[in-house]
Amino acid sequence: MTLLGVLLAVIVVLAVVAGLVLLATANRLDRLHVRVDAGWAALNTALLARAAVARGIASAARPGQYASELHEATERAESAPREDREAAENVLTVLLADVDRDLLPSALAAQLADTEHRLVIARRVHNDAVRDTLTLRGRRRVRYLRLAGTASLPGYFEIAEPEPRLPRDPSAP
Repeated sequence: MTLLGVLLAVIVVLAVVAGLVLLATANRLDRLHVRVDAGWAALNTALLARAAVARGIASAARPGQYASELHEATERAESAPREDREAAENVLTVLLADVDRDLLPSALAAQLADTEHRLVIARRVHNDAVRDTLTLRGRRRVRYLRLAGTASLPGYFEIAEPEPRLPRDPSAP
């Protein structure tokens, strides 16, 4: 074998390896985008579940208490477009934090605690997926070769996390 043949073989092997690395990176990026979409779907489901519980709390409240504010905040949070959703959900979080859970029926208080806990987990999962996707998209080879294609840049969902509170135990003194 001549030197030229060896050089061509090395170049072909390097090109194939580079192509496989780029293909693996593009596949990883695609899976991360799917993970972001799945994370958003879970987060949206958790937000809607919390809104349903908030609506139940507003119905159970005595007139003149916080019922009308809570009902309006719930409506705004559910109908807000995605870019305005964080602000609307933060308002709902603040209103729910002011609710005295000891005055709620125990089932409703437990349901609120459960939905808030699920919301915290869903938000963290979504934001972890966004972080991983943005990290990979920030690499030079991904940017230069435009391996992300036409996928939009994902964004974090930042809302105030509710304080983890459990409803009081009715059997406790």
